[in-house]
Amino acid sequence: MLFCRGFSRISTTPRKSLLGFILSRPTEPSQSLLSNQYLYSTIKQVCGGRKAFSWSLPSLLGIGRQIHHSSSVIEEQFDPFSLVAEELSLVANRLRAMVVAEVPKLASAAEYFFKVGVEGKRFRPTVLLLMATALNVHLPEPAAASVGDTLTTDLRTRLQSIAEITEMIHVASLLHDDVLDDADKRRGIGSLNAVMGNKLAVLAGDFLLSRACVSLAALKNTEVVSLLATVVEHLVTGETMQMTTSSEQRCSMEYYMQKTYYKTASLISNSCKAIALLAGQTAEVAMLAFEYGKNLGLAFQLIDDVLDFTGTSASLGKGSLSDIRHFILGSQNASEWHK
Repeated sequence: MLFCRGFSRISTTPRKSLLGFILSRPTEPSQSLLSNQYLYSTIKQVCGGRKAFSWSLPSLLGIGRQIHHSSSVIEEQFDPFSLVAEELSLVANRLRAMVVAEVPKLASAAEYFFKVGVEGKRFRPTVLLLMATALNVHLPEPAAASVGDTLTTDLRTRLQSIAEITEMIHVASLLHDDVLDDADKRRGIGSLNAVMGNKLAVLAGDFLLSRACVSLAALKNTEVVSLLATVVEHLVTGETMQMTTSSEQRCSMEYYMQKTYYKTASLISNSCKAIALLAGQTAEVAMLAFEYGKNLGLAFQLIDDVLDFTGTSASLGKGSLSDIRHFILGSQNASEWHK
């Protein structure tokens, strides 16, 4: 619904429904849904049976079942990734070229999550490329000539750069987060800090941020630079909130939404706005793009957090209930989602 309604407000060209994009996760319900008894006993073990974790699990499991059911039905009908598959391939290849470092060990660390097969779902670059298309910025190839007025290859390349910069910032934040959370698994493989150590993981994250800054400067647009610089500030702010708040504060829905905006939605919303600005859209359209990215980012993280309860380690690419174990997700948030 967010995808469909958001693009219909922003785009001047009718688009197919993109609802499946925020729900699609290739997992079997029978594999990813755990029993109420197992979840309850596990959470009690992890959290020491504290009173704060005595909320109702059936409603949470119901949310998970709805997500997985909707996902399987919609994925059969429509695949939004296919709309920008060729561009995603170009972006992936350029990213691999951009993260090459002079020191072999650093190069190996920096490219760790950009190698073929471990790039993740590339949710963010896909959203941004679709946003560019929704704003009538079409591919310069002949195949797209009938869709609308063709813009220059240079402009489309600049918009693709936003997708690349966003992905580098995102991966850098994952590397740093895994160090702070002492995570040992990411995207179905060992986390970089577990494989190469905390020091190299931190340096690799710093290196990716520096590469993102270089690419950002090349765009020569101070407003876009300011937007993406604010994102990095928000990532740090969100992580600090997570580290310093009490367990009682963490159970507040207000805290959860603010932290989620800083850690997830800010990157998507500001990047969507950057796409609109580079495409020469009005301030009103740029703000619509921002709001769309914000709401999509919040919804994406809500679903991801629910799947932390209902998914398996294999389907999530990390340990299930990992956020509860690290007290990242407050228990009362789940009951608030149901309301």
